[in-house]
Amino acid sequence: MRVQTGRITLELIVGDLTRQSDLEAIVNAANNNLTMGGGVCGAIFRRAGIHEMREACAKLAPIPTGSAVITEGFSLPNRYVIHAVGPIYRVDEPSEEFLRRAWNNALMLAEEHNIRSLGFPAISTGIYGYPVGEAAQVALREIISLAPYLWSLKLVRIVLHKLEDYDLFAQTLSSLLSS
Repeated sequence: MRVQTGRITLELIVGDLTRQSDLEAIVNAANNNLTMGGGVCGAIFRRAGIHEMREACAKLAPIPTGSAVITEGFSLPNRYVIHAVGPIYRVDEPSEEFLRRAWNNALMLAEEHNIRSLGFPAISTGIYGYPVGEAAQVALREIISLAPYLWSLKLVRIVLHKLEDYDLFAQTLSSLLSS
């Protein structure tokens, strides 16, 4: 699915975030200590080079829930990785506000670094347990609300791991755009 919102092209795809070679930067669904985790975080560390990414992240950690920092992409096909810490669902409260901040801070950091294309995972929906449908609402609302204020960023791609997640994001996006 591909739509225009403000100055931004917003894409939803099913795929592997670490293999989006046409994107300048990708977002890591990071933990507060910026250490290698499972899921998308582990895949990003492995593909970037575990030693290099650990060393870069150690200099920036820890960071609070909802915040974001940037490192180079090392062996990834992307120039940068933005590490955004989403909430653990029903533990980090208010979860919705923390998730909104994680998306906001990642987008604003991309803008500060004049990044033109950025790929996101579904932050907090893996081991952190955030329901995908609720996460889609928060993420897509934040992108749509910030789109008119982002000048550098031209493409935001949300790369979803499963077709079911894609369907929930696509339904949510269609609903938001029609209202």
